[in-house]
Amino acid sequence: MDLHVDIRWLLDRQERVLGKDLQVRDHSALIAAVVRHRVNTPHLDLGEPDAYWRAAALLDTIVRQRPLPARNELYGYAVAVAYIEASGETADADERQWIQLIEDIRAFRLTSFDVADRLRSWRAA
Repeated sequence: MDLHVDIRWLLDRQERVLGKDLQVRDHSALIAAVVRHRVNTPHLDLGEPDAYWRAAALLDTIVRQRPLPARNELYGYAVAVAYIEASGETADADERQWIQLIEDIRAFRLTSFDVADRLRSWRAA
């Protein structure tokens, strides 16, 4: 399923997860996340992107671009999980695995393709 979200969807997730007290600091970072996850050819050698790559693009962009004044990692996690589930997929990982993934993103150890591979590896059997 090719699910495309918009900035309203991201703002709704932000309010649900973090409440109204934590406002978006940089809307352009959210717009970048929206545009990035919609790309149909993220790499010329790969086929169509799947839900895991699209979720990875959202997560990677939110964690690295930091649209909120705080708690961007939690927000990116919540967006990725919501996107994966809305796409009819699963990501069965514990808190430690998510923390390691986000630390690897922040440390620039992973590309969005690496993030997608890790998310795919958490697909429930």
